[in-house]
Amino acid sequence: MQEELKAKIIAVCDKKIAAKGENVGLSFYAFFANKNTEPELLMQAATWWIHTHKLDHFEKAHKIKQMIIDGH
Repeated sequence: MQEELKAKIIAVCDKKIAAKGENVGLSFYAFFANKNTEPELLMQAATWWIHTHKLDHFEKAHKIKQMIIDGH
């Protein structure tokens, strides 16, 4: 996964946690606008989320952030 995407994921998780608390959930779509402006990054996120880690559609933001920090 590109460093740009890792940084984006952490920033979005931090923002969601700050706004809605530690138990906030999100999907990988939370890291992108509603337009297909970054298809390569979207596919990286989808592959990491769905194929590599077999995560549910919604996961806790703090879990996703920690997975990125831990290098998963």
